[in-house]
Amino acid sequence: MKNKIVTEHHRILSDTPGIELHVRHKRPANPSEFSASKTIVMVHGATFSSGSLYDVPLGGFSFMDYLAVRGFDVFAVDVRGYGLSTRPEAMEVDASLNPPLVNTETGIGDLSSAVNFVLEQRGLEKTNIFAMSWGGTVAGAFATRFPHQVLKLALLAPQWLSDKPIPIDTGGRLDSYRLVPVLEGKARWLGTAPENRRESLIPAGWFEQWATATLAEDPWSANRAPNRLRATNGPIQDVRNYWRANRPLYNPSEITSPVLLLHGEWDIDVPIELAHSYFRELKSAPYRRWVEIGEATHLALMEKNRLQAFTAIASFFEENFAPE
Repeated sequence: MKNKIVTEHHRILSDTPGIELHVRHKRPANPSEFSASKTIVMVHGATFSSGSLYDVPLGGFSFMDYLAVRGFDVFAVDVRGYGLSTRPEAMEVDASLNPPLVNTETGIGDLSSAVNFVLEQRGLEKTNIFAMSWGGTVAGAFATRFPHQVLKLALLAPQWLSDKPIPIDTGGRLDSYRLVPVLEGKARWLGTAPENRRESLIPAGWFEQWATATLAEDPWSANRAPNRLRATNGPIQDVRNYWRANRPLYNPSEITSPVLLLHGEWDIDVPIELAHSYFRELKSAPYRRWVEIGEATHLALMEKNRLQAFTAIASFFEENFAPE
């Protein structure tokens, strides 16, 4: 697989002086063309970067590898404060000294910078977009503001209004960022699945490989908070300001591109009734599709049934389908 793809890394300017964004890029070694239908821009969720979620070669290949081999030109941006993008200066000091950093508006701006970079590089007017969780909020809002730049939109477990507690928000004061105990995350991850299915959910060695790659993106933590990853709290503040307050940050009914919504059967971060509510709001999409991945959690892209999600996403972007 590795011989069939080319990997590149770009550093692009954001809309803020001094902040650069890292864009991970994979493409076929010998592409026949660069077209909107074969181009994807990806953005991550509230805790882990695009590299962590989309490009750790579990079982020998990553999600980005899979898409590139299928012929896609794939770009994955790290929002500021995540992965290999610039971290705001407030992340270099004690978290209690500043308010929550990097809210959804900032994420939308960073995704916009990445999309504009890709479109200019490839001479395109539109691109496909994929995102998950908080990234789904970023991408969904982007699609309502810049519909002329979005060909198709695929979302895995996007946030939406909830009258129940949301697991990512554990309550209490929100500092500028939080320290995520990555190695302790396996128990929580497996704990969302039925007890008799947990042992087989993540193939042997995958979690350890993923955790090592994820922690390597933040050397600061290795020196000051071993085995912990800095993640900004702006997305959690937005959970309180919007999703738990019954105040939509944007209206999915204003999305005018085709939409694929994916959901994992055992996802407790975005329960199925919440995802259904979001799906019903997609009233202006030319067509919309729901794909439920059985025996999968919020992190379906890194579990045993990940190929079901990979295939559904690639097929959705590839198809030339017009509704009647």
